[in-house]
Amino acid sequence: MASEIWDLYDLEGRKTGETWERSRAAEIPEGRVHIVCDILIRHRDGQFLLTRRAPDKEPYPGCLEASAGGSALAGETPEEGARREMKEETGLEAETLEQISVTHRTGSKSVIYAYLAVVDCAKDAVVLQEGETVDYMWVDYPTLMKLIAEDEVLQVQYPRYKPYLDQLES
Repeated sequence: MASEIWDLYDLEGRKTGETWERSRAAEIPEGRVHIVCDILIRHRDGQFLLTRRAPDKEPYPGCLEASAGGSALAGETPEEGARREMKEETGLEAETLEQISVTHRTGSKSVIYAYLAVVDCAKDAVVLQEGETVDYMWVDYPTLMKLIAEDEVLQVQYPRYKPYLDQLES
């Protein structure tokens, strides 16, 4: 399988014209980042989609996560990458897609664009991506917040979604 190719950006978010292979992610030069898309999926009825990572999927094997997502490919905008990743990882398509936040992750030399995707589909329409996820569940807001307090991956993801989730609490 060929390695993914990413566009590189400077720290101000401007495309540099450089591309980079995923297999060499650890070698991205200082002052350069790639784009990661992270999508919180909410059903029109208010429930949120959680997936369980495959037991051999690094990092965080076997953990819950509240997102579909991954790196934007060369030539994709963050929104295009988010829509593609969501379709690949869940089989679902967003009725609406709203940007929630943009955060810099210096350790991985990435900028994470977090989105809220609203879907209106049968709850059993989720199609898990082999090698990525092994299970899923739909949860209400109180259950999501309880799980965030207990689960390592959800705690990592929470700051990206906090601006949206805070609105639900008030």
